[in-house]
Parts: sequence; structure tokens; C-alpha cells
Amino acid sequence: MSLSTRIFRRLAATLSPQSEHVNSVPHIPFAVPLPTTARPDLRQKKIRRTLPSVLMRSGTSKGLFLHRNHLPASQSEWGPIILSAMGSRHGDKRQLDGVGGATSTTSKVAIVSKSTRPGIDVDYTFCQVAVGEGKLDMSGNCGNIAAGVAPFALDEGLVKARPGQKELDVRVFNTNTRQLMVETVEVGPDGKFHEEGDYRISGFKGSGSRIKIAFIEPAGSATGKLFPTGQRKDRLRIASTDAFPEFEVEATLIDSANPFVLVDLATLPDHYHALGPDAPSSLSIVEAIRREGAVRMGLAKTVEEAGKVRGIPKIALLSPAPLPEANPLKTPPTGISVTAYSMGKPHPSFQLTGAVTLAAATCIRGTVASDLSLSPYALPWQTRQTVLQEDLRLAGSKKEVCIHHRSGEILAEVNIEDDGSQAMVKDATVFRTAQRLFEGGVIVRP
Repeated sequence: MSLSTRIFRRLAATLSPQSEHVNSVPHIPFAVPLPTTARPDLRQKKIRRTLPSVLMRSGTSKGLFLHRNHLPASQSEWGPIILSAMGSRHGDKRQLDGVGGATSTTSKVAIVSKSTRPGIDVDYTFCQVAVGEGKLDMSGNCGNIAAGVAPFALDEGLVKARPGQKELDVRVFNTNTRQLMVETVEVGPDGKFHEEGDYRISGFKGSGSRIKIAFIEPAGSATGKLFPTGQRKDRLRIASTDAFPEFEVEATLIDSANPFVLVDLATLPDHYHALGPDAPSSLSIVEAIRREGAVRMGLAKTVEEAGKVRGIPKIALLSPAPLPEANPLKTPPTGISVTAYSMGKPHPSFQLTGAVTLAAATCIRGTVASDLSLSPYALPWQTRQTVLQEDLRLAGSKKEVCIHHRSGEILAEVNIEDDGSQAMVKDATVFRTAQRLFEGGVIVRP
């Protein structure tokens, strides 16, 4: 008898129910289940399911990408599924039992399908999943998440490239705003999205292949008008509360890709400037301005109603762009600085739809953005008038705008027609990168 056999038999004898060491413990074979009366929790166990999904870093956001045909036919039934997948079904601020990232920029979902609309390749619906609340907001689009739609569609076979094709234009219809985007992506030798490259964007430390996103005629995404109030500049009076006295700000209320309240930072009350953009009182001031803007834009009847929808309008605070360090005496390119907010919190960079909207506003004279881009901090008065006259002469040409935000810069190209009384945004183009992080199934619990 081998040594290993003797050792095995000795251990078996020691662990046997007849062993004197354990003879007081009843022997229950492992394979035999306990009586149901001993495990009522197992008998009533809820059934979980797996939802095929892809997690992507898209621009400076991160989101879950789903196929439309994997969800119920009725959009009204999506809520519990998406909230469970993202970890917001119990209002957990950390989203521990889902794949959400506990911030507004990492708690997003894209639902994509092959389109049946003439001239459109894919349909895309955006969902902003609230952090700390069991709520979905599908009132607007997200430009950063949109940047991942064409790569997802190509990898998932919703669109196909011809053999040897190196670039592909994908026509994307956003169902939230009912607007068209044309995304241009690189195609690899295998016909899939080629994500490697050396293009870099602010707010993300890595690099990737450049994705071009052109927003076609983006004005009126939610209100049907570029300037819902009919004015290029408005004065908003904010009623006093326990946190702050009554005050007024100067703002441009504009709807291009998404509705935005663009506020001249210098007109905010001293209380905001003293405490800074992250203080709770400052957040209350910004939210009060956003709600008043929603009422003036026709998106809500009262400020209380406006508070129930956090997705739109969005809000951003504007100031003059910094002077170029290399040659501060040289006339700077068209530019502006922005502090943006998302779902009641400071945004770490800037929304991509915000870049489209702000770039358009900067190139339309008479707006807060246009005035600040020709700020006295950047140019003497006589030079400003010269530049303004040059802008008038070049109205309708494509211009590049440099937007400075908390994490760096975004360049946007806009094509504007403006005769002084009526402006039209023909298209606006921005650039992003994207990459797959995982592909598989996310667990959905009832």
C-alpha cells in the first residue's frame, strides 16, 4: 500500500461519522439538500438576469452601451433595468451594486439600434442615471457618450465598412433631441473600430484615434429655436432665499445641441465669488439661475417644476479666455473660459454639447459669449471694434473656437450664418476619442 493511500485512509477514518472525535455531529451528505423548511429564503429567491452590454470610455465620460433589442419594447419599462445595472435602484450615492462610477460623468447609458429611418445608419438614445437617486433623465443628449456610438455600432455589426476602407462616416440619429450627427471613425484591417492613435483630448490622460463628430443644424434641440426668448442676451432676476438675497445676472439662453444658460461670471453675486464654485451656497445660486433660465426658455412653467428635471437646461459660467503666454500683445484667437455644472455639481471639464453650443454663441454677435470673447481683458477697445467689424465681414464662414475649461481646452469648429437679425448654425464639429473597457453581461436584479 502506497504512502499516499495510507494517509488518505487515515484521514477518512478520522473524518468518518463513526470517529470518536465527531460522533456527536450528525453526518449529512454534501449532495443532499436541506429540507425546504430550513431554507425559506432560497425558496423565495428572486431571479436575476444578464443583460449583454459594453462599458466604454467615451470622450471624458464613461457609460454602458446596450442594444435596443435587448430592452423591453416600451421605453417606460427601461427604468428598473437601467437603474439596477448602474447601481442606482436604491439611491446609493456610491452605486456599489452596479457599474456606475458614482459621478454624473460616469453614470451614463447609451441605447443603440440599427435605424429604419431613410438616410440614417443608427438610432441612439441617451440616459443620464442619477447618482444618489433612483431616477433617469432622458431629456437631452450627451456629446461625449455620442462619440462612442459609431465605434460601438461598427464593432457590433450594426454598420459595416467595405474591405480595405480606412475611414467610415456613420449617420447617427439622437432620439432625445431628434437631431442628426455624422461621426467619422477609423477602421482597422479587421473591419472593426481602430481605437489606437496619438490624438489627445483634455480631461483624459491617454490617447486614441480621432473621432470627428459633426452636429448638423443643431439649433432648437428642445425648444425649437436657437434663442427661445427671442433675445441674444437676457437679464435674469433671481428671487431671494434664506441662502442669498435677490440678485440679477446677465445671460444668453441658447438651444443648440442642448439648451444652455450661459451666464456672465462677473455678474454673479459677491457671495458666489467669495466662496468659490464648489461651495454648497454657490451650488444653490447656480441651480436657482438654471431654474429661472428653464422658465424663461419655456422648458418649465415654474422654478419648482424646473427643479424636477436636472438634465436640461444645462448651465455654464463664462469669463474671458486667458491671454497667450508666448506673446500677450498679440491678438488672441477666438476663445472663452467656462465653468460648467452637471446635475447640480461642478463638471470636471465641459460637456461636448456645451462646446457645440458655446462655440456657436461665441460666433454670434450680441451674445454674452461673443462679448466676452472680445473682452477688454484681452483687447483694447479700438482693437475690439476692428475685430468685430472683421467678424461682420466674415459672417457665414467656418470658425474655430478654443474653449478653456477646468481640465484643459476643447476646440470646436462652427459654421454660422448671421445677418445681424437672424442667425443659423449650419453645423458644428468637435473631436473625441473612445475605447472599450469591457464586453459581456451586466447583472440586472428585480
